[in-house]
Amino acid sequence: MNLTPAMTEQDPNEAAENMEQEKTGKIRVVIADDHPIVREGLTKLLNLEDDIEVVGEACDGRDLLDKLDELAPDVVLLDLRMPNLDGLGTLQTLQNTNNTRVKVIVLTASEDKNEFVQAMKLGCAGIVLKQTSADLIVKSIRKVYGGEIWLDSHTTAAVMRQFASAQEPGQAGGVGGAGGRVRERSPLSAREREIVALVAQGFKNKEMAEKMFISEQTVKNHLHNIFDKLGVSDRLELALYAIHKGLHLNNPGER
Repeated sequence: MNLTPAMTEQDPNEAAENMEQEKTGKIRVVIADDHPIVREGLTKLLNLEDDIEVVGEACDGRDLLDKLDELAPDVVLLDLRMPNLDGLGTLQTLQNTNNTRVKVIVLTASEDKNEFVQAMKLGCAGIVLKQTSADLIVKSIRKVYGGEIWLDSHTTAAVMRQFASAQEPGQAGGVGGAGGRVRERSPLSAREREIVALVAQGFKNKEMAEKMFISEQTVKNHLHNIFDKLGVSDRLELALYAIHKGLHLNNPGER
């Protein structure tokens, strides 16, 4: 599964939504949680920010999916544990319908690492625990809206360990460590490390090519070599590896 979907021709609905975003200058957020007090608290908190607007709420996954087209959010804060249709089921539906425009942050009280891994595989762009401070929730929305992945250090380590064990049953060790799935058979070049950092920040192949003044085919060639060197099979694994190693912090080109 690609971490960042390939660029496609923009449809009229998406173009209209982008124009609305440019006009208001705000990130459109929808909160999906079965507890009214959580929705109300987050709405009050987020609406204090000049660049964020909560445009709607949903009490479960099915309610969210019914409202998604009408509300046209940029970012959804999605609880994992909800009645009728839970967070993972909602992510699965979004993936099956190829709805890649909206970015989803899982906001949960659960610390089930297997659920974190499943959420990442189903395309969520971030995981935030409900005990996280308010300023980090706000920061996660801005980062994910900007195309980055958001995982705090605790969640990153948990996801990396579980992701490795999920890929290689019976093997010990985390990704990048002894026995893990990701292996660095030969050192990455400076250019390859730059590409890894850009992938972790959510850049598409075309965007990377433009930023690095190389062809899109050259980017693809570099990615092929990186996948081979590290033993990863897709952009998600590569991005998680980059976050685990701190490579996403070394990118000279900020968005």
